[in-house]
Amino acid sequence: MEERLHKHLVLERKGPIEILRIDREEALGALNFEIQEAIGNYVNELYARKDEVRVLIITGTGRGFVAGADITGYHNVGQTVFDDFQRRSRQTFDAIANLPQVTICAINGYALGGGFEIAMCCDFILVNKKTKLGLPEIKLGLLPGGGGTQRLPRLVGPMRAKEILLTGRMITAKEAVEYGAALEACAPDELMPRAMELAETLAAQAPVALREGKRVNDDGLDAALSAGLTFEQRVLGALYATEDGKEGIAAFIEKRDPVFQGE
Repeated sequence: MEERLHKHLVLERKGPIEILRIDREEALGALNFEIQEAIGNYVNELYARKDEVRVLIITGTGRGFVAGADITGYHNVGQTVFDDFQRRSRQTFDAIANLPQVTICAINGYALGGGFEIAMCCDFILVNKKTKLGLPEIKLGLLPGGGGTQRLPRLVGPMRAKEILLTGRMITAKEAVEYGAALEACAPDELMPRAMELAETLAAQAPVALREGKRVNDDGLDAALSAGLTFEQRVLGALYATEDGKEGIAAFIEKRDPVFQGE
């Protein structure tokens, strides 16, 4: 079932999986203020549905995923308007990164600037083999403002991130996988089937363990190792006490598939 959230934003529901598709093919998915606001509104609403939706796939339409911000919206606007757009964009991107649901970005075409930044907010990035990614803002005398300067080095390391950031060059799908900026590169017609396959595998896991696994991994990256290990042990103990934890162990002993209830 599809629902149009905005003239450039389509939502499809498939059980515990939702697919958010940016539908602005004529502009290669370029983000303007209205699209960014619509994405933010949807993502903020998704927080309350963590028991209903387990996995979110974000993708685009046609040759472009998101070819950056709509630069025409920058031209001759005041500093206050520009700063407000950047602030609101960061709020949206941070909301995506902090979702309790597992997120997959299926990049169908160009992912530049804000498009690459949205992808880096997701837990998994899949690209098609024709995809080009980059942060070209330096060619405008600017820098990324949606997390690109911070999230990219965490994915590919500081030296490679500086090379991409300071040259503004586009990287290929093959390079993205080699650098650690994407999980897999697929043939164009295999991208969404592969994204759905991964989403279904994830959605089949115990819901609480799925959410907590994402949280432990993400929070541990910003903690000292000893603190991360303590957090891991605490979460494991809490999961052992859940009904799904008991069901998973019982199913293993009884040699059957577990039936998880999210409790």
